[in-house]
Order: sequence, then structure tokens, then C-alpha cells
Amino acid sequence: MDNRTIFQVICYGRGTVQNVETDILGSGYLRRTFDLGSDDEGPVVATLVSRPAPRSTGRAVLYVHGYADYFFQAHLADYYVERGIHFYALDLRKYGRSLLPHQTPNFVRDIREYFPEIDAAVKTIRSEDGHERLLLNAHSTGGLVAALWAHHTRADAPVDAIFLNSPFFEFNVNRMTRQTVGSLYDVISRFRPYARLPLGLSTAYGHSIHVDHHGEWEFETTWKPIVGIPVRAAWLTAIRAAHAQLRAGLDIQVPVLVACSTRSYRKPIWSEAAMSADAVLDVEHIAAYACRLGRHVTLVRIDGGLHDLVLSAPPVREKVFAELDHWLDAYLPG
Repeated sequence: MDNRTIFQVICYGRGTVQNVETDILGSGYLRRTFDLGSDDEGPVVATLVSRPAPRSTGRAVLYVHGYADYFFQAHLADYYVERGIHFYALDLRKYGRSLLPHQTPNFVRDIREYFPEIDAAVKTIRSEDGHERLLLNAHSTGGLVAALWAHHTRADAPVDAIFLNSPFFEFNVNRMTRQTVGSLYDVISRFRPYARLPLGLSTAYGHSIHVDHHGEWEFETTWKPIVGIPVRAAWLTAIRAAHAQLRAGLDIQVPVLVACSTRSYRKPIWSEAAMSADAVLDVEHIAAYACRLGRHVTLVRIDGGLHDLVLSAPPVREKVFAELDHWLDAYLPG
């Protein structure tokens, strides 16, 4: 028995919520594990981290991370709880706290596979914890997942507003490469879903944020490697299908805030310019496709922003939070 504090065991709905215990972030953070059954690799879980606000305003936020990522941004939780918004973060299946030894990291065959853990998290926040209003805050690939989930569940109105931080709306390569490589791996994925793409990811972004390189942030590089996580054929096909659905147009019914940097960084290795640009995505794709989300979308461009805007330099992230403040005052007031 380790020294983690175990609080309770509860069950509901589709999955079992296992032991609720102190999270790796320490005092003030709890985590609970959703048992999501099994897939072709074995048992599957997701992890919900929470931190209560010292004063309640009836509001809560659910944060969903990006690819090769997990929740570690404690200052983001600070921002919300200081405003009376109870904070939750979901480590999706096969990511971060939810990654099990037998699993291929970050692998999925269909974006919709993530919907059950988002459903479970929302049910916990709404029904178990009793929060009246809920913001969905998602980053990068999590932004793509959140957008499709919100479209899929729009009739039930499970959330009241959505904030997408540099959502992954298109691959950052030219159109010909997207079509030729994508079509090739659509075929390969039918026979070898776990086949790895031969090219690795740029290290420029990782070097710009990690404290051991040029950044200010500490995170677990086993879960969020500086070199990224290999892309698999079936994952690529799943993302392409999600992008096609987005391009066709979604019908999200609640207000959406989309925020991204004003420029992208395109070099494969780090230079000083990577400290003030999105080194992962083409920000013009984000701006162009934001209007496909629904009828009530606000787009904010942040000068000097990194891919994860809240990991940008202090003056830049202050601007991010100031813009978010204005938007929350309008669409999720306390």
C-alpha cells in the first residue's frame, strides 16, 4: 500500500469510478479513474483530476489536453479557481495518468472513442458534484475532439460554453502532402493500424516550453516527450475523418471562443523565433475553420502566443487570460 490518500469508491452509469485519491500535483488536487472496459489491447481507463474553488459560483470547467500531452498546467487551474470556477481536467485514454503498460500511447482508431470519458466526466461534474454551469476548455487535438463531441451531444446541451486553445483543425503540411500521404495511410491503416509514420515530429515546440531547454515549464517527459509520440496509421486516418467532418460544418449550439497565435513557426529545430509563435500548427488553418464550428464563434489572435497559449511568456499569457476574462463575463458570468 503506497502513501496516497484514498477517499472513496463510487459507481454510476456506463463505467466504474475507481478510487478517488490525491493527484500527483499534490495538495488540493484529487483524481478519480473511470473504468472504460477493454479494447483490442486490453483494459482502458481515463482519469479525471479536480481542484475545488475556495468559493463557489456554481460554475465549473473541464479541461481536455492535446496530443502527446496530459494535464500539468497548475497555473491554469489557479486562474479558474481564483474566479470561483471549480476546475477539472481529463487525461484521455492512453494519455498521461491514464496510460497503462500494455497500451500504445495516444492511439485511437476513431475520435468518437473519446466520447465516453467526456460523457463520464460531465456526468460527474453535473450530477455527482452538482455544478450548474459548465465550460469546456480544450487544447489542440483535444480541441478537435471537444468540437466533435459538442456537435454530437448538442441536443442534450451538456455544456454552456466552449474555449478552444489552438485547436487542431488541419495538419500543418501542404495540401498535396495531406492528400497523398493521407490517402496512402488510409489504405495501410486497414491492414496495419499500428504502423508508424517514418517521419518524426519537430522538437522546436518541446524545446521552447521545457525548463531544461528554453522554456519555464516542468512536465513528465515520459508522458509528454520533447520529441513527441510516434504517429500511427489508424490515428492519422481517424484525425483525417474528424477534419473532414469539421470542414463539412458543425452545429455547436453554445458560444465558442477560439484563440490562437498570430503566426506559425515552420523550422524543424529551435530558434529564438519559436518562443513567440505556434511551432505545431498553421494558425491560418485555425482562423479559417473556426467559422465551421457553429453560429456563435469568437476568434481571438494572440500576438507572441505559443501553441499552448497558456504556456506562452508571462506578458502573453496575461493577455490570453484577460481575453478569456472578458469572454467569460459575457457568456459564463459568475
